[in-house]
Amino acid sequence: MQQTFFFQAMIYLAAAVIMVPIAKRLGLGSVLGYLVAGIIIGPACLKFIGTEGQDIMHFAEFGVVMMLFVIGLELEPSRLWRMRKNIAGLGGLQVGLTSIVVAGLAILFQVGWKEAIALGMIVAMSSTAIVMQTLDEKGWLKTVAGQSSFAVLLFQDLAIIPMLALFPLLADHLPAGEAHGASHETLVSGLPAWIQAIVVLSSVAVVIVTGKYLLRPVFRLMAKTGMREMFTATALLLVVGIAVLMTSVGLSPALGAFVAGVVLANSEYRHELESSIDPFKGLLLGLFFISVGTSIDFPLIMSKPLTVLGLVTGFMVIKMAVLFGLGKTFEVRNAQNFIFSFGLCQIGEFAFVLLSFSAQQGVLTKETTDTMMAVVAISMALTPLVMMLNEKLILPGLCSMADGTEVQKVSDVEEEDNPVIIAGYGHFGNTIGRFLRANNVTATVLDNDSDNVDFLRRMGLKVYYGDATRYELLEIAGANKAQIIIIAISDEEKRLEMIETIKKHFPNLYILVRSTNRNDAYDLMNAGMMHIYRETFDTSLRVGIDALKLLGHRAHEATRSAKTFFIHDERTLKHLSSIRNEQEYVNAVREHIEELELIMQADRDATDIRSLGGWDRKAEVEEGVEKG
Repeated sequence: MQQTFFFQAMIYLAAAVIMVPIAKRLGLGSVLGYLVAGIIIGPACLKFIGTEGQDIMHFAEFGVVMMLFVIGLELEPSRLWRMRKNIAGLGGLQVGLTSIVVAGLAILFQVGWKEAIALGMIVAMSSTAIVMQTLDEKGWLKTVAGQSSFAVLLFQDLAIIPMLALFPLLADHLPAGEAHGASHETLVSGLPAWIQAIVVLSSVAVVIVTGKYLLRPVFRLMAKTGMREMFTATALLLVVGIAVLMTSVGLSPALGAFVAGVVLANSEYRHELESSIDPFKGLLLGLFFISVGTSIDFPLIMSKPLTVLGLVTGFMVIKMAVLFGLGKTFEVRNAQNFIFSFGLCQIGEFAFVLLSFSAQQGVLTKETTDTMMAVVAISMALTPLVMMLNEKLILPGLCSMADGTEVQKVSDVEEEDNPVIIAGYGHFGNTIGRFLRANNVTATVLDNDSDNVDFLRRMGLKVYYGDATRYELLEIAGANKAQIIIIAISDEEKRLEMIETIKKHFPNLYILVRSTNRNDAYDLMNAGMMHIYRETFDTSLRVGIDALKLLGHRAHEATRSAKTFFIHDERTLKHLSSIRNEQEYVNAVREHIEELELIMQADRDATDIRSLGGWDRKAEVEEGVEKG
């Protein structure tokens, strides 16, 4: 059949539609599904796609540009400034140390020092597309590991600029061809270095000024048309225009898109821009991952499998070790550090750009470039698998303790007779737990964020690390003896999975469950849940009130207690928000917890229940909640 545009489009879309749901169903993640789809339709298997797969990859890299634009929209400039330590420190050290270690080892293996330096910088790059997509799918972007990964990836994007400037100085071979070299000509090529610097800085300034002062009136005009497609077209024009401008002056288009996103982060059109760009971003990223799969050179791998696989393993282990050490230095603790170091251990998509450029400039030989192309593609393809193995095999056995030095196994959760189990101790579960504790109700707390567990233990709270969806963990935590389980985890799918586990193995438990939004509440209702609480501070307290009533407390006592808790929490909120030092914050929280317990105990002692009239016992009974 003729290889028409529509035929290729059909093949790519069919491969994605078939393989990605299968991969998600198997718990492998969408990225690995796209990569396997590319391998299947590529030259290695069905041969629907030939060498043109690499050409499509360059087009699909625009998905990375869109992704960074969307990420920029979610980062206010003030937040980016607060991250400067991680971006410059953690990111800078990662690129520098990885480059030095790889270059040093290459020299030991008789590689010329110029080639060794180039290889070091190439290997230092990680895949923004794969890492950010995977972290987003797993809900880890807002964690310490996610923020640290983002800081490193952002610095790597910035580092591309000086690397491209340095590579011609490392040339030690004949260029790969005039035609290839011409493709990298820019508007500033041939100009004096100081003029090039002015043009580059001016281009970045144009993006900032345009985003800050000129785009809002344009978006306002498009919004007034009432035509959604025009707003979408304007958003696409913005990203494409930035990519063209950045490329024409030799800068990374992804970096330019990110800057524009940050500038527009405070815009009232931020959410509309994100929703307009997001479908295109997802499809192009998927196309990029499929193209990576099709570009894996299996004949080359089969011709020297030990060399290629040895390089893949060696580079990934080196990067993992460097990242883990830096994570320790920057206080990314245990489980979060494993997510951080395993996630960034691959060689990223910008390595393809650097390899191509190094071949054209005569920095690396064609043989070295072809081998490294295969190494990069395989390392990218292995990343989702490595992260999945980390999540399934390593993370469940890790938890940083209060001093940050010990490791706790999931099986170390002590069996207790507490009447309440709380699964998830973020902002929602934390409020419930503190309220119950203030009313002398002990709870067993489970959370799968190791840093959060560590922080809470330092405040004197007994919290255990573990995946609360696991039957074995719930059994050890005392689910057979408890009366109530409060599901406060943030992941919607995990909540439904946990509900099924509890209904099957622990029918004795009352189930009180958090809901993210209305649609999530519908799913929980369909799962048979009656006690659903859409998340706000007030509903967190309402869960606590219902839990007290289920445990035999009078309805008016529970309500009065909640009001006292609310007033105290509002009063302490402003004080705690002004504290920046972590240890001072921990001490202040401990003081407030003890103060709150004393206040509520005094309130209970001072209240003569028999002197309070007007309480309707029948209504009080009807206020109680039924068994979930």
